[in-house]
Amino acid sequence: ADGSVWSWGHGHSGVWGHGDEQGQLEPRKVEAFANRRVVAVSAGGDQNIALTTDGAVWSWGRGTFGKLGHGDEQHQLLPK
Repeated sequence: ADGSVWSWGHGHSGVWGHGDEQGQLEPRKVEAFANRRVVAVSAGGDQNIALTTDGAVWSWGRGTFGKLGHGDEQHQLLPK
């Protein structure tokens, strides 16, 4: 395992972290983590959370009801 994150499927609300809402028919590397090592991921139906080796917690996808923990309800197309 090299610490990369890969995602695919229906891309609504930026749930796959590629900066857009396009669906992915094949696995695609989440480039936002290119210089980071991810040690854990929790994938939900509309949002995702990742933990990097430096202890940072990243979230992206549908932000409704504050689900991403950013203090707002904005959808995030990229990990933040």
